[in-house]
Parts: sequence; structure tokens; C-alpha cells
Amino acid sequence: MKATYEQILSDLKHEKYAPVYLFYGDEPYYISKLGEYMEKYVLDDAAKSFDQQVFYGKDLSDISPVINAARRFPMMGDRQMIILKEAQMLKKWENFQLYWKNPMQSTILVVCYKGKPDKRLLAFKDIEKSCTVLESAPLREYEVGRWILDYIRQWNATAAATNQVKIDEKVVQVLAESLGTDLTRITMELQKLVNGRPEGVNVIDADLVQRNIGISKDYNTFELQDAFVKKDILKANRITQYFAANKKDHAIQKELAMVFSFFSNLMIYHYLSQKDERSVAQALGISPYFAKNYAAAARQYNAGKTFKIIGYIRETDARSKGIDNISADDSDLWKELVYKIMH
Repeated sequence: MKATYEQILSDLKHEKYAPVYLFYGDEPYYISKLGEYMEKYVLDDAAKSFDQQVFYGKDLSDISPVINAARRFPMMGDRQMIILKEAQMLKKWENFQLYWKNPMQSTILVVCYKGKPDKRLLAFKDIEKSCTVLESAPLREYEVGRWILDYIRQWNATAAATNQVKIDEKVVQVLAESLGTDLTRITMELQKLVNGRPEGVNVIDADLVQRNIGISKDYNTFELQDAFVKKDILKANRITQYFAANKKDHAIQKELAMVFSFFSNLMIYHYLSQKDERSVAQALGISPYFAKNYAAAARQYNAGKTFKIIGYIRETDARSKGIDNISADDSDLWKELVYKIMH
């Protein structure tokens, strides 16, 4: 059956084990987390030496050694565990279906496949009907902020009361926009923030983010949106010129996508029947904390102007890719766009 990461982890902690697990998907974070947990905690240290084997797909020509190991009986206890890591590197899976359709009940077989197996192959066809399967899909961009908040909540659930942390809503937005959707990277950066706090500091704010992971508190997409909302031309130009000079971290297409999202949401806001913060947040899929930004922006840009701005952003994106653009570089494109938005 298909299951979520949380369901599988809960079952493992309650020592409810399935004979065969398949963890696959384009987001390796949960695949690695479950594989590491099972390798570390399912068998005790004494049993691991005899009843736990780890195989790697790159070292095998086919699945047979894994299946042969899975069909053996445990030597020390009631169960053994066989783990196949980097399974996506294994090419020949002919005997896999024969095993998972009739597995050894004393074996826990774990297959960690980073990517998507070909479900048309007999080896994986209808595997969800008989095995515990996790599909680890990448986060969507709009889900990153919520994931960061969940991570902090989980940290606080296990931390001492004096070591718990709060994170500023604005910082969550900046992190979500800057770190992308790679959960391994996001986790590493959050660990830097949580573990890199000075003694007695319990709030993750913009200063801490800048010191520990290098994301500027002044030059980011959120501050650019704030400049547009306030019609602060100087601030908008200062930020966009910083973007143009730091293309590695602020590629123009990436930043334009965020500006486009903001003004697209503003267009939706103009036509909402209910404009209280909760209704706006629900309609736009944002935190209520940011709903007030759209109320302020709507006072600066009516629906007609917002429609034109969306067109300007599309045009700038096309020109940044070389369409109808002979010589304008990113700096020039940003200057033109800021002028068109503000006037």
C-alpha cells in the first residue's frame, strides 16, 4: 500500500514492520531519512552484525544477491533486515517481483530508489498492492514556507523548554524564496540557524540568517516587494541592481517569477469579494501575516495598472532570454522594469 513518511515512521517506532518497503521519488530527503532510521534502529547492535546487510545498486549487476540474502533465515533473532541503497543504479530487476509477491516473513527488505522506477516493468507493476510504498515527491514552491514552520515545530517538540526557538514570519518567506525546494539543503541551513544561535537567543531573525547562511536581510525578493508596495524607487533600484550584480544567487528569471507571482496575486486581490486578512490568505494561499501587503499594494496600483505591470514583467522575462533584445543586460532590464512599475 502507499503510505506517507509520517505513517511509515510512526509504524516503525511502534515496531510494526512490513516484509517489503519501496521508497522512491525525485525528492531524496525522505528516502534517505527512512533508510537511515531503519538501518540504525530496527535491529539492536548485537543483531546487526549477523542479521543486517546493506547492498548498493552500483555494486550489483542484478537483483539476485539481494533476493538470495532476503530468502535466508535470520541467524540471531526473529528477523533480519536487507537494505538496497541507490537502487536506481541497478539495471536488472527480473527476480524482484517473484520475491515481493511471496516474501519471507522473517525478512524486512528495504529498497531505496532515488528517482522513479518504470512501473511498466513486471518488477514494479502493482507493487503498491502488496508492499509498503512511499513516493517522495518534491515540494512545490508554495509549500516550502509551511515545511519550514513544521520543521521548527518538530524541533521544539523535542527540545528543552529553554532551547526552543521562534522564527519570524518574514524570515520564513525570505528562506522559502532563497533556498529553493531541495529539502536536504533546507534542512542543513535550518540546522545552521538553530545550532548557530548565540547563547540566550531564541528567535531566528533576519540578522541571524545573514550571519549564518549569508542571505541578505536587505537585498531579497521580499524587500523588493516591500519597495514596490511603498513605491520606494530608490530602494527598488538598489535591490534590483544588487540582483544584477549577483546573478548566481539572484538569476533574473527566478526573481522575475517572484515579482510576477506577487502582482498576479494582487490582480486576484482586486476582485476578491472578501478582503479581510483571513479571506485573502485563504484565497492567495499565503500567510495572514502577508495579507496586509496586498491591501497596501492595491492602494498604489489599481486593477488596470496591475494588468499592465504583469505585461511588463512578461516582456522583461522574454527580453532576458534574448527575445527582441539586442544589447540590454540584466541591469538595464531591471531599471526599465522598475521605472514602468513605479510610473
